[in-house]
Amino acid sequence: MADKKQNDNKNEKKRKESILDLSKYLEKQIRVKFAGGRECSGVLKGFDPLLNLVLDNTTEYLRDADEPYKFSEDTRSLGLVVCRGTSVVLICPQDGMESISNPFVSQD
Repeated sequence: MADKKQNDNKNEKKRKESILDLSKYLEKQIRVKFAGGRECSGVLKGFDPLLNLVLDNTTEYLRDADEPYKFSEDTRSLGLVVCRGTSVVLICPQDGMESISNPFVSQD
């Protein structure tokens, strides 16, 4: 019985808290950049600690065929999308950026 309690305590310590608090962006328009260069925007409907995202009314911004580092004016409507957290590089609100304190510096 005591071993089981120790295992439960170890499992609780292993779980890491997500650095990002995306709950303030729920039901708001966000823009997401992915590894590989794709970008999309949509309404954040849900997320988990691994940064898997659920976006609704999603629009993908297409790249220019001649210059792959530039976006063209073309977009593609995707609708409801589940974004895998391991490919997410950047998440920002569609209306702009917000300054946050550095999460890696101890707040004494």
